[in-house]
Amino acid sequence: MNLPSDLSDWLARTLGAAPATLEMGGSDASVRRYWRASYPDRSVIVMQADPAAFDARPFLARRDELAAAGIRVPALLAQDLAAGLVALEDLGTQELTPLLVDEASAKAWYLQAIANLVKMQSALAFDHLPAFDAAFQRREMDICRDWYIDVHLAKPLTDKQHATWERSLALIVAKNTAQPTLFMHRDYHSRNLMVVDGALAVLDFQDAVNGPVSYDLVSLLRDAYIAWDEAFVLDLVIRYWEQARTAGLPVHDDFSDFYTAFEWQGLQRHLKILGLFARLKARDGKERYLADMPRVFAYVRSVCQRYSELTPLGRLLLDLNGEQIQSGFTF
Repeated sequence: MNLPSDLSDWLARTLGAAPATLEMGGSDASVRRYWRASYPDRSVIVMQADPAAFDARPFLARRDELAAAGIRVPALLAQDLAAGLVALEDLGTQELTPLLVDEASAKAWYLQAIANLVKMQSALAFDHLPAFDAAFQRREMDICRDWYIDVHLAKPLTDKQHATWERSLALIVAKNTAQPTLFMHRDYHSRNLMVVDGALAVLDFQDAVNGPVSYDLVSLLRDAYIAWDEAFVLDLVIRYWEQARTAGLPVHDDFSDFYTAFEWQGLQRHLKILGLFARLKARDGKERYLADMPRVFAYVRSVCQRYSELTPLGRLLLDLNGEQIQSGFTF
């Protein structure tokens, strides 16, 4: 398909009319591109990707499941999987991120996002989804070694460092796979939450898995794109935990155990993100993600500093990152 003229023809065939205008709507951290097709009474988003590189079927299946559970997601208007095209309701351009200007304004939005998360986790089946198991989590963290350490920092691990890395990852995986599992969006953060008529809608759900109960909450509250003071985060984690218990979700009985699980799962996610951001820059030329690396590394540093088992990993990463280990940096 030679876009965009062929795309306009496809829309004319599938929706009954060609758009008045067709503009590139951007891309994301995946292989997908988006187009905004304007009509006199509405606009439509077209998700386009090479079918060999992106299978749209999980996206469509998760969309249907979320919609059936009462979660606001884009309506499906048309699809041509062989051509790699999906036409969706346009939910507008108001991401949640820029509305999170301070704790006072952010709290109400986060409480709404937490309520939606509890609803998703309570209502959605998950046994049919891929398992976010030990091998899966390990593969994700190895992206950090392959792209952040080896390529971005250009400091391949020595044999001694590699042994430290391996022992640390084994600890992280053991902690995380001990958590109960349920429906896990896998990228539930402020850039994937749209504000539509004062309510939150959910995007980018195609990678949902059967995974640890704390994962989506840490994605939301320890967001790669915006950071908050720990007291604010702690208050929101407590509110989630209380709602989850009331809803019968399999959270830990003791809040301190849940918060520990939240932090260790966050460490796994943030190690992966360091690698993904490095890969997006080195392989795909998407340099804008480099600005968010210090925030993500700060999350990693903080968790490694808090738990004695992570002392070796914390020291290794600080050394690789060229940061001096302060005398107060004890574990």
